[in-house]
Amino acid sequence: MNKIGVSFGGGMSPPDIVDCARAADELGYDSVWMTEGNGGDQFTILTACALTTENVRLGTDISSVYVRSAPTIAMASASVDHFSNGRFILGLGSSHRVQVIGQHGLPYTKPLSRVIEYVEIIRQLIKTGSVSYDGDIIAIDNFTFSFDPIRRHIPIFLAAVYPKMLKVCGHIAQGVILTQNTPANIKEAVEHITIGAHEANRDINDIEISSLITCFVTKDQTLARSDARNSLAYACGFYPRYGGFIGASGFQEEASAIRAAWLDGDRAKASRLVTDQMIDSFTIIGDADHVLTRLEEHRAGGGYVTYNHF
Repeated sequence: MNKIGVSFGGGMSPPDIVDCARAADELGYDSVWMTEGNGGDQFTILTACALTTENVRLGTDISSVYVRSAPTIAMASASVDHFSNGRFILGLGSSHRVQVIGQHGLPYTKPLSRVIEYVEIIRQLIKTGSVSYDGDIIAIDNFTFSFDPIRRHIPIFLAAVYPKMLKVCGHIAQGVILTQNTPANIKEAVEHITIGAHEANRDINDIEISSLITCFVTKDQTLARSDARNSLAYACGFYPRYGGFIGASGFQEEASAIRAAWLDGDRAKASRLVTDQMIDSFTIIGDADHVLTRLEEHRAGGGYVTYNHF
């Protein structure tokens, strides 16, 4: 059976997320993921999930390389890995300028270089327990763990949307986290990852490729489409990176209009501008059989065997 995971990003209380993680584990899901937005501290919630599950893998999708230091992320990762007995995956990413500056009040510069340096620092810390680092972005005199990680190699997945970061994933990541994808642009993303892997003399089959796909398993199409419309309006309107990518996926006119309405403060208009074709391209709505069929279409789009999230 192909791998399927579930990702949580908000709207539920931390205890409710833990209950869902336990259910996912009992039902045979491959993985449970927690975002780092406004829905609760991901490492705390994943620790609670670790203590109530047995088999499911647990990951961050993603931890921002701006709002936590690299040693802090390394310690948190090694801690969750202990509590889960080696089931943790660290998903890292550059987040978004609008979040880092607008919501956290922190500077946002050189995201590509920062991600690479975070990977190097975190890997060194987990592998040896100590790091001194002098990079272009980060300088650390010395940081040393006062505990031993249960594993010396925790897999690191990187979030990527555009070609430069996708190639970096091919260079250094154990896995990739894609988002806002259609079957067609998943295939294109895999091509860029493959180029990066070849440049680093790596086998693309050693890189696990995942895709975050919004799914509604429901008989109430009307409510689901309304929620999907609002979600896509938010993605296009609030996040310039996602809006640009959705536009480049064949919806340039729609994405630009949604962004303009959002910036004007008219959220209702932004949602109305999301077309049915956009919903059908970026989300999956229907009964369980339909959702599973569509997930396989996404999976086949890149010719890979991995897990999806909904």
